[in-house]
Amino acid sequence: MKQLTIISGKGGTGKTTIAVSFASLAKQKVLADCDVDAPDMHLILKPRIIKSEEFRGSKRAVKNDDLCTDCGRCEAECRYGAIKDLRIDPIKCEGCGVCVQVCPTHAISLRENISGCAFISETRYGPMAHARLNIAEEASGKLVSVVRENAKQLAEKHKKSLIIIDGPPGIGCPVIASLTGVDLALIVTEPTLSGIHDLKRIYGVAKHFRIRSLVCINKHDLNEENTGKIEDYCRESGIEVVGKILFDQDVTRAMIAARPFVEFSQGNAASEIERVWRRIEKIFL
Repeated sequence: MKQLTIISGKGGTGKTTIAVSFASLAKQKVLADCDVDAPDMHLILKPRIIKSEEFRGSKRAVKNDDLCTDCGRCEAECRYGAIKDLRIDPIKCEGCGVCVQVCPTHAISLRENISGCAFISETRYGPMAHARLNIAEEASGKLVSVVRENAKQLAEKHKKSLIIIDGPPGIGCPVIASLTGVDLALIVTEPTLSGIHDLKRIYGVAKHFRIRSLVCINKHDLNEENTGKIEDYCRESGIEVVGKILFDQDVTRAMIAARPFVEFSQGNAASEIERVWRRIEKIFL
């Protein structure tokens, strides 16, 4: 099977709009929403959840008051201020385990914490793996790995030849987890100064992992000068620019209607997204 990750160095570039459009255009695919911190693919696809499982990606310190002698060593050694008046604040606790090591009576231990949920669902476009991280929780990179493994199992079970991954924005751990081992990365950028800056950063990540990258410039007509700068950078770096999509207000209307943009609109922007997909399809074939 082939794996395509759609990424962007920053949020708001139109990554999910393109991913959902690909879901409509592609055949024999499984979908994976790996933006677990702020998932939104489900808002358009309206998945029917078939299976859910708790995700335990972090640990928190808990204290047994029966064993505690109130020596105060745990409070003195905690560098996160999570222990005050010999009480552990689960919000501030980072699960580092220092308090466990310094407690002379072994009154403190680390307990696994429910950090979110992973889901396997069915959509009108095929199977989908996605997840939701709980508020203020970390370990999103681990949860992304769970989503990707679920997507792989779905592809094997249903004999699908492609996994389309809607990756998270940025360059952090969740992005690395969504990129590792994929066949192709489509970087969606926009003609702004921050878009150019973050394009360079995310391409550096993909290049580090030796993943072939393509670039798609969304809303390119909003600033043709910056679009030219992006094209110049891609030319110098040997990156293929596979598409330049016009700004189209129908994107918002398609979201409100909970429909993929390429099904909602017949304009130039939708046609360009379809052309980008045909290029990707050709690369895979």
